[in-house]
Amino acid sequence: MNKPLEFSAVPASSRNSQSVGLVAQSIRGSYWKGVVFCVLATILMGIMFPVMTSALVYIDPFTFTSLRYLIAGTAFLVLLKIKEGKGALKANGESLALAWLLGSVGFCGFGSFVFLGQQLAGREGALTASIMMATQPMMGLLVNAIARKRRPPFYSFLFILMSFAGVSLVVTKGNVAAVLREPQHYSANALIVLGALCWVIYTFGASHFKSWSALKYTTMTTWLGLTTIISLNVLLFALHAVPVPSATALRAIVPHLLYMGPIAGFIAILFWNMGNRILTPLNGVLFMDVLPVTTFVVSSLTGVVPGHWQIAGACTTGAALIFNNIYLRRQARRAVLQK
Repeated sequence: MNKPLEFSAVPASSRNSQSVGLVAQSIRGSYWKGVVFCVLATILMGIMFPVMTSALVYIDPFTFTSLRYLIAGTAFLVLLKIKEGKGALKANGESLALAWLLGSVGFCGFGSFVFLGQQLAGREGALTASIMMATQPMMGLLVNAIARKRRPPFYSFLFILMSFAGVSLVVTKGNVAAVLREPQHYSANALIVLGALCWVIYTFGASHFKSWSALKYTTMTTWLGLTTIISLNVLLFALHAVPVPSATALRAIVPHLLYMGPIAGFIAILFWNMGNRILTPLNGVLFMDVLPVTTFVVSSLTGVVPGHWQIAGACTTGAALIFNNIYLRRQARRAVLQK
């Protein structure tokens, strides 16, 4: 006698809808995890600019960058060994040359250019540097367009111009003529923008290392980038371009290194790469708008209060990022509906 067919108590359509619901719930959970990682990372990065304002009084940005990433790199290496075991440092088919290039651009380029620009900008360099970081979403849009050989939408281009208009208000405090009379501002601001671009390239470069975890990408690029950072540092010492720091200077920056190494260097960068792995770099860099808000708050507590024009500029840049995000999301939704 044949065994009777057994039917599930739950209809197939219901089971399918439950499966879809579970997948959607998992995606939402992952998305919000990515959001939390990116927000925490940008808050921690925002605090680092006021910290660097006082650190740069005692030491040059190149030596500080070397020390900072030696601390952070050691923490990354220990964690990677614990998480991924003996074979953690194997390339697994990925390009070490590309990892070295991205590490050099991301860590040496960002640390050297941004903090040298901040030092040249003086007491308000932290505010200027933080607003420059908020242009990274727009830079990301341009980098993505160049990589895919596709021009950004017309309205996105207008929002890019709006974003940089906001930055110019922060830098000039509403007085463009004053900047034209003080050409040293050009070099400081150009260096900060170049450093911000370096970080965008590093962030987008992570997508090329699909077989590496976010932790491995961070660790490998940090240590490969350190070869460039330390080599540059030694060269600058040899050329007497920067002084070898004294024992007194090194003692003075210990509190700054305790934040910039383990927190802004290790935790913030790891969270940043983990968040971008979940959200994708094009969405992740949008959270850079949180960074100047943090810097403005911390700077105000230390006595550097932003002026009305600087606040207006920050709001203009933030509005440009929000408007562009809304526009791109509507465009993507429209494209899906047309299919």
